Amino acid sequence: MGIVLKQSFRNTLFIYLGFAFGGINTLFLYTRFLEDEYYGLVTFLLSTSNLLMPFIAFGIHHTIIKFYSSYFTKLEKDQFLSAVLFLPLFIALPIGFIGNYFYEQISNYLSVENPIIKNYTYIIYLIAFTCAYFEVFYAWAKVQFQSVFGNILKELWNRVVVMILLFAVYFQWITKAEFIYYLTGAYFLRMFVMMFYAFSLYFPKLSLTKPKNFKEVLRFSLYIIMAGSAGAIILDIDKFMIPGKEAIEKAAYYSVAVFIGSFIEAPSRAMLNILQPLTSKTLNEENHKEVASLYKKSSINLLLISGLFFVLVNANLNQLFSLLPKEYAGGALVVLMISFLKMYNGFLGNNGAIINNSKFYKITLPSSLIMAISVYLLNKLFYYKLDMGTNGLALATLIVILCANTFKLYFVKKKFSITPFTNKTFKMFFIIAGLYFGFIFWDFPVDNIFIWEFPIHPIINIILKSILITVIYIYLIFKLNISNEFDILLQKFYKRQSK
Repeated sequence: MGIVLKQSFRNTLFIYLGFAFGGINTLFLYTRFLEDEYYGLVTFLLSTSNLLMPFIAFGIHHTIIKFYSSYFTKLEKDQFLSAVLFLPLFIALPIGFIGNYFYEQISNYLSVENPIIKNYTYIIYLIAFTCAYFEVFYAWAKVQFQSVFGNILKELWNRVVVMILLFAVYFQWITKAEFIYYLTGAYFLRMFVMMFYAFSLYFPKLSLTKPKNFKEVLRFSLYIIMAGSAGAIILDIDKFMIPGKEAIEKAAYYSVAVFIGSFIEAPSRAMLNILQPLTSKTLNEENHKEVASLYKKSSINLLLISGLFFVLVNANLNQLFSLLPKEYAGGALVVLMISFLKMYNGFLGNNGAIINNSKFYKITLPSSLIMAISVYLLNKLFYYKLDMGTNGLALATLIVILCANTFKLYFVKKKFSITPFTNKTFKMFFIIAGLYFGFIFWDFPVDNIFIWEFPIHPIINIILKSILITVIYIYLIFKLNISNEFDILLQKFYKRQSK
């Protein structure tokens, strides 16, 4: 776990730095510098491009991670990378041609309820294309066990650019429409930077000879493209559906609540950046003991970190919403459901990487299709028929992904005879539940705490409460010896402080 923890720690720092920029953008700058209509438009365009991206990527970013470590000579690696590098174009170019030919019909369909969408429909394709190839080159770097720079580009680049552009809008250096165009340009620039970095790590000698297992590679990519597309539907169909029923501003309000709830997933994303190629390598080497070890260690460590942030986010929610415009302050239940889901995903550890990089990867297609259909039907039921609003969208996502992830636990247990559970897992559940219920209804007094009766600002309240929760949480973790890796980090910290 040495390389995992080292790069995961760096990735976590950059992801949370990205979340910090994203939080400032999402909670304060977007809501004040950009009209709700344009904020909703940006949310819609990015979410819809996420639906299209897996088709264009052709699953190649997953294919690189699965197969690269199975080649041992430079010639084999060069043949493989040369073969997969251009495969996304066989999907991207026809989609672009069809989109251009039927542009008027597509843009009219998407803009029935919100005409502002019509003039920006083509942006969906451009961003999807750049994101697809960014992920391909990011995977290229990951298999060299270099995930940090790509993680910086993925988590920080766009958020810093967005912040700069939002201030440019505020100072009237650019218009709201130009904001969208400049943001699209930033996606293109990010793709090229990632490409040059990936080639600097490993530049293959281009070969016209296909690898020996090209049919297997192609078959895997076809499965993954379908599974990835279904996965994108699960994650972004809710934001896509909102403008079809309500004003596009609602997508902005919902997006803020989802962002807050998603804050706790950073550790999972950071650790999985390096766990995916490492899991693939151990599976290709048939090192089942190491696979089991990675499974348990990744699960307990991710549950430890995501559990802390689950408590912090939900315990401070009232104060956080008090800082936002009142239109954004109605998503507490959405935050709870999304944050619980992200914590549960963290508990799974590298479960998905085990399935996707094993010989059982084909199960991802039917399971993903069932999930996609289910979340669409539940969204229709909760959002349209029962009129539960955005709470219904979050509930549909929660039900579907919770059931799917529970199935993954069962599947890995059946096929590999391993689980992420240890006796420490249940201790973690009790710690998280205890602190959640202990602090969810309690805040520092907002007045009369000082003799001059000045109220405590919500930000100060959040800071004080977070410090108290974190101290108690770390004490319990250390006292109960939940994680050996966490104990080692603490001991190193204490030694440095004592010098």
